[in-house]
Amino acid sequence: RIRRDRRNLRQMLSCSSAFQRVAFLLMAPKLKPQRLHQIAETGAEQLVKKARTMSTESSMKDAFSTYADYLNNFNEKRERVVKASRDITMNSKKVIFQVHRLSKDNKEEVLEKAGKDLEAVREQHFSRLMKELQGTDFWKLRRAFSPGVQEYVEAATFYKFCLSGTLSTLEEINATLLPLSEPSVEPLQINILDYILGLADLTGELMRMAIGRISDGEIEFAQRICQFVRQIHRELMLVVPKMDDSYDMKSKMEVMLQSVIKIEKACFSVHVRGSEYIPLLGDDAPTSYLLGGADLE
Repeated sequence: RIRRDRRNLRQMLSCSSAFQRVAFLLMAPKLKPQRLHQIAETGAEQLVKKARTMSTESSMKDAFSTYADYLNNFNEKRERVVKASRDITMNSKKVIFQVHRLSKDNKEEVLEKAGKDLEAVREQHFSRLMKELQGTDFWKLRRAFSPGVQEYVEAATFYKFCLSGTLSTLEEINATLLPLSEPSVEPLQINILDYILGLADLTGELMRMAIGRISDGEIEFAQRICQFVRQIHRELMLVVPKMDDSYDMKSKMEVMLQSVIKIEKACFSVHVRGSEYIPLLGDDAPTSYLLGGADLE
């Protein structure tokens, strides 16, 4: 009898599934009731464990599917933000080039066109960027749109200085962007870091303008630019050491210092040696020193 029970038990264990084991148990009435109860409990536990495993795998697949959708949407948004930032950069540079055409004869005409171009940058390109970033954690995408914002700040401040001789503050620039935001969503504002980085780039454009104004004989305007750039450099020297993310700013401070030195050297040269060539500034004669002609004998 013991041998027969063992043989029946081996046949039961050789069954491939828990359902077959239960069926075998029903067909084997000669097993002891206690043993039959233990085997039935083991089969039920395996069924529950298998169902639990299938449920866990399904929930994990759903979670990973959600994460995949989020990352795909995030990457697509990032590409759109990069495209908008490039458009802002390109058109802001056009505004800067337009302002550089400024002279004492066409000031109103040049600044009027530059103002219209700057407004077009806001309405056509900056508005696209704001629609993409409103209602999201825009700090995750800051590296994608920061170059365009810095270039826009540079163009806006450069235009304002040539128009009124003053510096556009961060509040003034953000105020011009408020009409582009939807009333129901918190407006996207330019942060202080991008503003300071754009302000650092402004000094390079002012240096080029100062050299150009000296060659046109506008010495006073060049001296005002020199004082203005000095003041910006002095104030930023106090701010940069306290900045957390100051790697980009430190490199720009070195370039800014070079711009200040170039303007100072040009103004100093005019002040010291002005008696040699100031009467010829702006003259059409080929002997003008600053126009690239031969020196006076």
